[in-house]
Amino acid sequence: MAGVNEYMVKNNSETGAPAGRPVTDDAIFKVSKEIVVKFIEVGRLTPASFAQTFEDVYTAVRRTVRSGNEK
Repeated sequence: MAGVNEYMVKNNSETGAPAGRPVTDDAIFKVSKEIVVKFIEVGRLTPASFAQTFEDVYTAVRRTVRSGNEK
């Protein structure tokens, strides 16, 4: 199974970002937003649960990205 950093390096050629470049908080926010938008589109998210769901998704994405930097 490929680690997060291996995945990021492979995909940096697609984004044009230099290999090894740290992931910004803005990038984490944008990815989290896209995930939540998909939840809304498929009807898995209601306005009542938006705040908690967004926080959960953002925290999970940030934790995943940052855990790859510890090695």
